[in-house]
Amino acid sequence: MLTSNPLHSCRVWHALLLLVGGLLLIPKGAQAGYIFQDIVNTGDTAFNQELGINNTGTIAGYFGDGTVVPNNGYTVVAPFSQVSFTSENFPGSVQTQVTGINSAGNTVGFWIDGSGANHGFTDMGNTFVSVDDPLSTSVPIFTQLLGLNDSGEAVGFYGNASGNTNGFSYNTTLAAFTPVDPPNAMSSTAAALNNAGEIAGFLTSTINGDTYGYLDTNNVFQTFLFPGSTFTQFFGINNEGLVVGDYQDSSGNTHGLVFNSITDAWQTVDDPFAVTGAGNGTTINGINDNGQIVGFYVNANGSTIGLLGTATPEPGSWVLAGLGVLLIGWRLKKARGD
Repeated sequence: MLTSNPLHSCRVWHALLLLVGGLLLIPKGAQAGYIFQDIVNTGDTAFNQELGINNTGTIAGYFGDGTVVPNNGYTVVAPFSQVSFTSENFPGSVQTQVTGINSAGNTVGFWIDGSGANHGFTDMGNTFVSVDDPLSTSVPIFTQLLGLNDSGEAVGFYGNASGNTNGFSYNTTLAAFTPVDPPNAMSSTAAALNNAGEIAGFLTSTINGDTYGYLDTNNVFQTFLFPGSTFTQFFGINNEGLVVGDYQDSSGNTHGLVFNSITDAWQTVDDPFAVTGAGNGTTINGINDNGQIVGFYVNANGSTIGLLGTATPEPGSWVLAGLGVLLIGWRLKKARGD
């Protein structure tokens, strides 16, 4: 027969109440939905950008503003201390940015040569291949790769002689290019794609000059503007229908965004230490299937800081979890005869 222990029962309920209270709190340094962490490489503590993240949490990015400090590519893993960074620079490059990463840890990006030409690259199993779209007519040549899925399909854009850009997809196995041409686009960029081949990007409209985010599903294009904005860009997409990017408000300030393409729900996502003004703010570049986001923000010192945002349960979910814990506690009390 179980006997009641008033002191034990008191401690159980006190612990449960503390746990429930913890579940209902939004942690410091967070906004509803995300806990933020700075990602900084000491090669240049004033300029870091995180551009892609895979499902294991490995991040692709670069440090260096390209003027005072050259762009230097890297990947980085938890706990994101300096020893967690692995340099990744195209051999012989003057500057390199690593822009996309898939589940296998393969990456894409672009590199700049001594003449100032931009070339895309793939890094499959530590084997680098330079990629130039043959349709590029800019001088110097300009090709960048921005996203890569698990099937080895990449996306990016090239520059043309008129100074505009055109998106494309690139099959890394066949070394084959396919144009990605949204209608009514003066200039367009294919920025990311998921494992279903759905492409996220942005364009400048020939109709009104506004900048729209777009989704391309089997050459069916949809364009989007954040509510109240005339400048919206999509930079990343996961396999759960979530899209990330940024938008500008009526004052020209930049805010990160998460868009649920299934429910058509928008969310502004700003790093809590970001400052606005003069076009500054937060940009979200990548998202994985766990809801982790990466990007960068400008702080009060004018530094560009890489960020990692980890998704947290919605407050309603926390309340439900708390009620579940209380129910477990009540059953424990009943079992002990309290």
